[in-house]
Amino acid sequence: MGQTMVEKILARNMGVSAVKPGDIVTVNVDRVMLDDIMIPFIVDKFHEMGFKKVWDPDKVVLIYDHLVPASQQDDTRHYRVGDAFVKECGLIHVHRSDGICHQLMTEAGYVKPGDVVLGTDSHTTTYGCVGAFSTGIGYTEMASILGTGTLWVKVPETIRVVIDGKLPGGVMSKDVILRLIGDLGADGATYRALEFAGSTVEEMSVSSRMTMANMAIEAGAKCAVFMPDEKTLKYCEESEKNYGGNGSQTFAMSLEQAERELRADEDAVYLRTITYRAEDFQPVMACPSQVDNICSVSQLEGTAIDQVFIGSCTNGRLEDLKAAASVLEGKKVAPFVKLIVTPASRKVYEDALDCGVLQTLIKAGAIITHPGCGLCCGRTGGILSDGERVVATNNRNFLGRMGTSKVEIYLASPMTAAACAVAGRIVPAGGLPHEV
Repeated sequence: MGQTMVEKILARNMGVSAVKPGDIVTVNVDRVMLDDIMIPFIVDKFHEMGFKKVWDPDKVVLIYDHLVPASQQDDTRHYRVGDAFVKECGLIHVHRSDGICHQLMTEAGYVKPGDVVLGTDSHTTTYGCVGAFSTGIGYTEMASILGTGTLWVKVPETIRVVIDGKLPGGVMSKDVILRLIGDLGADGATYRALEFAGSTVEEMSVSSRMTMANMAIEAGAKCAVFMPDEKTLKYCEESEKNYGGNGSQTFAMSLEQAERELRADEDAVYLRTITYRAEDFQPVMACPSQVDNICSVSQLEGTAIDQVFIGSCTNGRLEDLKAAASVLEGKKVAPFVKLIVTPASRKVYEDALDCGVLQTLIKAGAIITHPGCGLCCGRTGGILSDGERVVATNNRNFLGRMGTSKVEIYLASPMTAAACAVAGRIVPAGGLPHEV
């Protein structure tokens, strides 16, 4: 019996020939990511368990991103506890306001194809974009890993998603994953892996794949994976240089090795296979207040809005800012509408500045903020109040996510969001009047 991609990654990690869904296995963790929100709780559990040192400081990455700059008095406690832990355990890889954790983990070269990576944030599924098994865990599990370097995992069943064809103009990978979440439902992939394939997926950039892997958790998925290709390998090679080799994990996997060790077998067994024609996709939104409440943008056209947010670990990359800028070029944000743009990392910020994208956004009337989680998690950078409506490119639209519980959040692609900012209402990217 053949194996899926996730089964191959886990078997490879353990040094065994095969695993099957339902097996309880103990993995040797290649990397862990600790975020600033969870660090006090991780440290408390680490000490409570009696550990005196981290199993391998080089494999631990601590990222300050949710709470920077501090917006509440207690935020500084997280900095103090985190900094003390860095000194206590000799942690090497620490990022202070360099960007969002999920952007940095691949951008800085910490994650490679075939890795097993765990992080204290549910959107750790993002790293499947480069062919890694990655998933979010709690602070108790993380404390245990820090002391032992291992964790038990139940091998998930896999749902295969095949997309073939060419996406229509104005449709981005955000529209694709939103459509899939709507079809599956918020619990339709609970503790299952999503494996993406097909000609459409092969044409996608690594950034576009990141968007889809990031939001896999919104259907309950344990992880999401894309088969590494030439784009993946080029991205990983470049990521090693981004921070002067900070990831300290030399990338040497060839395409041939990836094909041999990671590609799903022809006779792999899947829970189910879902197929799509790329031409059938259209711009969509997740409507308040559930991510699986999907409607086409045309159905919502004309709905007045107060704010637009372009950023987050879902859609804050250079590709996303460029897409928004292509819509905003020569136009102005509508009166009484705020457009807030948050690059996903300092590197994205600098690259967008160098290529003129930030200038385009600023001329259109955008407010550019520091890299970080900010508004997505309801912290700094433009939280909303009762009765306000926002179109946002992040991954969740739950009640109270970006302000009070009476804020309405519509999730969309960067192109759609930019068009809405100009119109002052919900419109498709191609639906702007010429005089705007």
